[in-house]
Amino acid sequence: MTAVTSDADDRSFMGHPKALAFISFTEAWERFSYYGMMALLALYMSKQLLQPGHIEHVIGMDAARWFLNHTYGHGAVLSVLGLGSAIYGFYSSTVYLTPIFGGLLADYVLGRTRTVILGACLMALGHFLMAFDQSFLMALTCLMLGAGCLKGNLATQVGSLYPAGDNRRADAFQIYYLGINGGVIFGPTVTVWLGQGIAWHYGFGAAGVGMLVSLVIYLSGRRFLPPDPPRGVKARAMAKAASIPMTAREWQVVILLVLLLPVLALSIVGNNQIFNAYLLWADKSVDLHPFGFNILTGWLVSVDSVVSVATLILVVWLWRVWAKRFPEPDEMGKIVIGCALGALGVLCLVAGSTLAAASGQKVSFGWLLGFHLLNDIGFANVLPVGLAFYTRAAPRAMAGFVVGLYYLHLWAGNTMVGLLGGLLETMPAAKFWLIHAILVASAGVVFFVVRLFFGRLLRGEPAQPDFVAADAGETP
Repeated sequence: MTAVTSDADDRSFMGHPKALAFISFTEAWERFSYYGMMALLALYMSKQLLQPGHIEHVIGMDAARWFLNHTYGHGAVLSVLGLGSAIYGFYSSTVYLTPIFGGLLADYVLGRTRTVILGACLMALGHFLMAFDQSFLMALTCLMLGAGCLKGNLATQVGSLYPAGDNRRADAFQIYYLGINGGVIFGPTVTVWLGQGIAWHYGFGAAGVGMLVSLVIYLSGRRFLPPDPPRGVKARAMAKAASIPMTAREWQVVILLVLLLPVLALSIVGNNQIFNAYLLWADKSVDLHPFGFNILTGWLVSVDSVVSVATLILVVWLWRVWAKRFPEPDEMGKIVIGCALGALGVLCLVAGSTLAAASGQKVSFGWLLGFHLLNDIGFANVLPVGLAFYTRAAPRAMAGFVVGLYYLHLWAGNTMVGLLGGLLETMPAAKFWLIHAILVASAGVVFFVVRLFFGRLLRGEPAQPDFVAADAGETP
């Protein structure tokens, strides 16, 4: 069987092309390794790597500290917590910039399949380099470049499995994201048990093994993958021939979508702080022994992942039930609701911190569960809905470019997470989390106002009612 047979007649895997199975399991193990490492990163830096006796051995750290002090500390020397937060912010934001270059590399030089293989090799190397203090910065560089090669190109290959008009494409992406969520749940569970429970480098090593499994799965299914599209001069000629002129109204939509990117970035700061300052705060300030069970701090990432999957399913079901009796909100309406719920979730941390400070005890674990529940319900109405919003609203002539720009809000959001994380040691926890709640709520307010004044434009509705256009002698 060859890649050419991955067409509408191939239903070998749950009614889908066999290639979908290989791509989905490749992505599941890649997410296992990525989020497994992320669950350890902030804790590892604060507890070991950036402490005296270790930080001196990191190759290139002096130059990195100078850069981060001037970028995140505005020239001031960052503390251990501030430096760790800055490293996290730079790394977690840059992984959403490198896919731009990974896409160009695939489109014009290597092709998608070879670019994915290169990315998987770089990521595996990066995880194993994390096993040594000296190679920490080299490890992060390999991971950033590898994620850029792999991240967008795998998803693109999923879409390439189906011809235009094949309704299985939507189901395929649901299966694909199911693999992602599986990796997110089990990756931190394993790596934190090894890394925080035994030794940090065992956890990072497990992430490297997971990435090798991902690579083996992908190579095993290589013959089933869709063929790469034309590259280089031929690709540019085809793109030029297929270009579509833009109208003034479509340019207005593009400008609005670009202006909303910083607002989307604000909407995710509460959620994305989970991998950074949230873990450090919980490690010191939260009672992690609910019902007599000992919870390792990094396992909070797995807790969030389980709640996230459950709430995503719940939100989809609730909107379907709602739509049977009431008008369903449009994308911007759902984003407003999501921001409101996300802000309420962060307010649970504010309440828990306030009560703990007044009583002199640690924060009850129940406040964390309240945060994860409300935040994840809110996030289910922001991130996937936001992608659907940009995909639908983007003019056909610039659809790929606009959707690529959409991911820049994740870069900006994670940059803010890194900047805000350093404030945790300079202010009370309640105030720290209140800032996050205000930022998330502010994003919801802006989306509400934009929907009020520009909703018709962004929904693609006519600028005027049809009868007005007809009276003016125009075609409705």
